[in-house]
Amino acid sequence: MLLEEFDPERRAVINPDQVVKPVENMPEVAVTCFSRKTFERMLEDLDTEIITWNGTANGEEPVYRAVYKGMPIALFILDVGAPVSVGMLEEVFQMGVQKVVIFGTCGVLDSRIEDCSIIIPDRVLRDEGTSYHYAPPSDEIEVNQKSMKMFTELLDELHVKYTVGKTWTTDSFYRETPEKVKRRKAAGCICVDMECSANAAVCDFRGKKLLQFFYAADNLDAEEWDSRSLANHSRMEDKNRIAAIALEAAVRM
Repeated sequence: MLLEEFDPERRAVINPDQVVKPVENMPEVAVTCFSRKTFERMLEDLDTEIITWNGTANGEEPVYRAVYKGMPIALFILDVGAPVSVGMLEEVFQMGVQKVVIFGTCGVLDSRIEDCSIIIPDRVLRDEGTSYHYAPPSDEIEVNQKSMKMFTELLDELHVKYTVGKTWTTDSFYRETPEKVKRRKAAGCICVDMECSANAAVCDFRGKKLLQFFYAADNLDAEEWDSRSLANHSRMEDKNRIAAIALEAAVRM
C-alpha cells in the first residue's frame, strides 16, 4: 500500500531550505492558530511587527514578532488541513522557529466535554495522509509528550479545567459518518480534528518541540450535529482567554 512506503531519507527533491531562508531575529518560540478572528484579536492585545511572510498557493500570510512577558514570540496563522498546515510549519522551522504552540477547535465525540473547554491530545489516530510521509506507518502517533507536564501544571495553576485523551485526525470532515464516529469512539477517541497527527509527525521528524491543544466546539456525540461554539463569532471572550493561555504556555516552553 502507498501509505506503507515511508522513506526516512532526510533530503527530498524539494526542500524547505531551497525556498525559504533563515530570518534574522526570528524568535525561537511561535504561537499559531487556525481561526483568523481569534488570531486578529490576539494581535490587538500585543505590540507586533511583521518580520517576514509565510506563503501558500492562496497568498502570503504575515509572520509577526511580539514580546510577551519579556520573551520574543513569533505569531502566524495556519491554514486548515494537514498538508498545508505541515507545509507552513516546515517553512517557519526553516526561518528559525524551534518550538511551536498550536491551538484550534475540535469536534467532541463525548458530549460530556463542555463547550469551549480545553482538550489536550496525548495520542492521535492517523486518518490522514500527510503524517505517513514523516513517520513510519501506524494507526496512532503520540503527541505532546515533551509538553504535557508543563501545560497541565500551567492549567492547574490557572484553575482551568481540561481533558486529556486521544483525538482522531481526518482529512474529510464531510465524511465523518455515524459508523466512523462509532468506531473512533470505540477506539478511545474523545474528539476529532484535521491536522494534529500530521503536525506531530513533522515536529518529530524535524526535531522541533510541539504543544498542540484544542478548545471544544461542535458536538458529534448526539442524534443531530450540534455546532455549539464552532462559529468564529461565538463565545469570543472564552476564545480570547484560550489565546492568552497559549501565550503563557509559549513563555514556559
